[in-house]
Amino acid sequence: MRIRVFSLLLWTCLAVPAVCLPPSTAPTAQKPRARQLGVPFEGAPGPLNAITDVAGVEVGFTTLISGSGPLKVGEGPVRTGVTAILPRGKQNIDPVYAAWFSQNGNGEMTGTTWIDEGGFLAGPVAITNTHSVGIVRDTMIAWGLKHGVVGDAWSLPVVAETFDGFLNDINGFHVHPEHVVAALDSAHGGPVEEGNVGGGTGMVCYGFKGGTGTASRVLSKEMGGYTVGVLVQCNCGRRPQLTIAGVPVGKEIPDGAPYAQLDPQQPPSAQLPGSEATGDQGSIIIVIATDAPLLPHQLKRLARRATMGLARTGSTSGNGSGDIFIAFSTANPNADKSPGPNIVQTVSNDRISPLFTATVEATEEAIVNAMVGAETMTGRDNHTVIALPHDQLQQVLKKYNR
Repeated sequence: MRIRVFSLLLWTCLAVPAVCLPPSTAPTAQKPRARQLGVPFEGAPGPLNAITDVAGVEVGFTTLISGSGPLKVGEGPVRTGVTAILPRGKQNIDPVYAAWFSQNGNGEMTGTTWIDEGGFLAGPVAITNTHSVGIVRDTMIAWGLKHGVVGDAWSLPVVAETFDGFLNDINGFHVHPEHVVAALDSAHGGPVEEGNVGGGTGMVCYGFKGGTGTASRVLSKEMGGYTVGVLVQCNCGRRPQLTIAGVPVGKEIPDGAPYAQLDPQQPPSAQLPGSEATGDQGSIIIVIATDAPLLPHQLKRLARRATMGLARTGSTSGNGSGDIFIAFSTANPNADKSPGPNIVQTVSNDRISPLFTATVEATEEAIVNAMVGAETMTGRDNHTVIALPHDQLQQVLKKYNR
């Protein structure tokens, strides 16, 4: 199995039973992002246009790719991984105010009932495939104990998922504890890899190759000067729905929809999730970070706005789609310090609307960045998902004067 472990600034070699890619000996050409292709997004991004524009946030990946040809459960092909988001980085275990929102609940995000109850996120957020949530959760507890993140006698980590079974041997359980640790340990600030990386490795979005994407927005000084960063793992939507900058891109580029490979004569029960016969059965996980001082009930409002950014790309959150979002604020350090009382700050409700706008805009761009950054992938049973063709995207945007 080939294991690619992405830190954000360097390649890390791991003592795991696999081949570790060596450090790059030559500069890697930067893949274009959606803005570089001319997609006319609204709003002002941060310097990295990534969730790591929020100071302190770190992101790490483990990417697992091996095998080809017919599916052999337990052997592969493998197209999966783990993504880890650390709100204050590895060196700071101070909990953050947080909230979550389920637009459509056909999915999983662990630890959220305690976030509702207590208002804090303690530790990282991890994203993986649907059938690896358990191993990721358990490993995060062990990692947290080792690194002092688990301060109490118990831990309720936040782990979310989307389904990668069209490309990946999802029932082979290829994500192991060392892969989770690698994603956590390799997390850094700086540029964030996009496309076929981490938990997003085997994902499909609007009938194109999906995966991991990120974006950010910075408010003007008059509006507070705050930053909002978004990271998505997108596996949602059907080709005809895809809308980019208001343009019906999916309808204009209909060829190569992956689920057309499936037999339309088969009953829905025999179709893989995501097929046209069964409707939208993908999912999307959206993580929102901000340095604005927001309380949990305000962060719940922020998390809800991710729905509007998702809708801008065409999704209607079909019955089979798990569309689950979490938002956290890195402001108000020591807000959970015992015994208290603790003094905290908050943005007034009259000043919160620009943060809503920033969330909507960054969510939309992060989803498009995931598709633009992804590359064509062939996985289990030779299923192939094509990447969003950059040249055709530009032609379609030009056709609609965008």
